[in-house]
Amino acid sequence: MKAITVDEPGNEDAMKLGEAPAPVMQPDSLRIRVAASAVNRADLLQRQGLYPPPPGASPILGLECAGEVVEVADFVPGWNVGDRAMALLAGGGYAEEVVVHAGSAMHVPDRLGIEEAAAIPEVFLTVFLNVFQLGGLATGGAALIHGGGSGIGTAAIQLVKAAGATVIVTAGSDEKCARCRELGADVAVNYRSGDFAAEAKQATGGRGVDVVLDSIGAPYLRGNLDALAVGGRLVVIGLMGGAKAELSLAALLTRRLQLIGSTLRARPVEEKAEIVAGFLARFGAALESGEIHPVVHRSFALANAAAAHRLVKASEHFGKVLLQVS
Repeated sequence: MKAITVDEPGNEDAMKLGEAPAPVMQPDSLRIRVAASAVNRADLLQRQGLYPPPPGASPILGLECAGEVVEVADFVPGWNVGDRAMALLAGGGYAEEVVVHAGSAMHVPDRLGIEEAAAIPEVFLTVFLNVFQLGGLATGGAALIHGGGSGIGTAAIQLVKAAGATVIVTAGSDEKCARCRELGADVAVNYRSGDFAAEAKQATGGRGVDVVLDSIGAPYLRGNLDALAVGGRLVVIGLMGGAKAELSLAALLTRRLQLIGSTLRARPVEEKAEIVAGFLARFGAALESGEIHPVVHRSFALANAAAAHRLVKASEHFGKVLLQVS
């Protein structure tokens, strides 16, 4: 099959369109002919040799896909050959075929094109896991989301609003802040010129937010803790800005704060199946109706994956960057 290969870790030009063995069918799984995948920052790290795939996962880049089911393992209910599927992957999305545990796959709603469906699994499931399951955000609460113009950010804005909570985001330009507000953000702070902790306090009447979802890490730690309400939870899902920072344990104790580290990729398939089921139970109807939807910035041909990576690296996108596979 055609796939993007990386013989040696390096810059964007390390990726080449070539041939790779088709994945072997597994029990409880689906084989999907991939129509599209999407670029996530984890892909950039893996391409550089900084984020190896978990044991047993495909070494091919790509953490999500959408396409047509072409094979169903025995005794897998709810799926038929020819169904449209979108799936969360531990790897392998930058290729013509993937094999994925059925619990990590979702049916593509009729209203969605197969290509734009590839923009859903990784970011919407990441937000659901970290803001709602781990963060415990409730109706009437408030969340601070960093990177409001990213795939994670655009998904979070919609899910938090659909859940009846207040959403405050940061973004790197006034234009992106405006687009975040158009998408539904209650407050958008340009992190280059504003104080997101102060804005979060002001937006919540001085109380602070219940959940912070952070992919930056060290430089935002103090501001994140300042932004939290008593009993609030900081969920860290990335370290784009650095991994080491000083932490005042007194703040955690006196304000009963929780600091949670979280990743999705390496979780067992059973846990991923529970996350998928929980997401569909909570937000499946909103997805079907179009109340929540993927935000796609641009699509590239698979052979042009290097350009897609450069765009994501530059943070010039709003929403998801896709790769057209077949």
